[in-house]
Amino acid sequence: MKHVFIINPNAGKTDSTRRIYDMAEALRKNHGLDVQCILTRRQGHAIELARELCRSGEELRFYACGGDGTANEVANGVIGFPNAAMTVIPVGTGNDFLRNFGDAAALFSDAENLWDSPVQEMDAISVNGRYALTIACSGLDARVAQDVHKYSESPLLNGKGSYVASLVVNFLFRAIASHWTVTLDGVAAEGDYAVVAVCNGRYYGGGFMPVAEARMDDGVLNTLVVKKISRPAFLRFIGPYSNGEYRRFPQFAQCVNAREIRITSDKADITTCLDGECITSDDVTIRLADHPLRFFGPAGCDCNATAR
Repeated sequence: MKHVFIINPNAGKTDSTRRIYDMAEALRKNHGLDVQCILTRRQGHAIELARELCRSGEELRFYACGGDGTANEVANGVIGFPNAAMTVIPVGTGNDFLRNFGDAAALFSDAENLWDSPVQEMDAISVNGRYALTIACSGLDARVAQDVHKYSESPLLNGKGSYVASLVVNFLFRAIASHWTVTLDGVAAEGDYAVVAVCNGRYYGGGFMPVAEARMDDGVLNTLVVKKISRPAFLRFIGPYSNGEYRRFPQFAQCVNAREIRITSDKADITTCLDGECITSDDVTIRLADHPLRFFGPAGCDCNATAR
């Protein structure tokens, strides 16, 4: 078995490359493991690297060293390959994926806690041929995520602070809702929508939690649909929304367990955010992925530790 560390050298506010190399070398020396470290050079490179290695048929364990974007790319490379599994070593500015594991999230920072752990299967979200691990969202929150990198380089803002800054700008200077046709399991409804968030896990945007009951291994996607909302109402909504309390606003927020979600627009492209990585299209189809993610983490960890 080979242990492959895919490292995003641009992740986070400081370069963690040397620390990851030392971590991998410790596994080689202490446990006799076959280790390899590879640096990514551009957006999408981690997908290419992981997929090419998986095609060899060799048994592989991948360590995605970066933030949520790096984890998403490695997952897009390994899903569907039975010879590959992955984990995450968080060195990015945003690590929402690991928040799902609760207190165990801190243990992912050391590969010594990971290398010999059993593999578990987790659900993934399929979006126009791409995969998301936690949440695929379209609408205001996706536009916020698309712009958040403009603010993440500020030393004054942490992950959630960058998200809040982007949220404020989009709230003040752009329309909250978009005109779409949203089809849930074949039932279409045309109207103005602020957010459509398809949740496998619970966190995005530096800790926002739209659907607290979402579980990552139950074969169910929880889809939160938020219709057009005024700015004053949005200000009342955003706090409870970020804490999974959408039920307090049944007049414009509804959660359903649809197997297939389709969003179409004849006026403008739809921005959809997949674990922080954004795509645009005028026709978005979202469903449970055909293949699970093979994942390994610290002994006893639970991807649903924070679900309620």
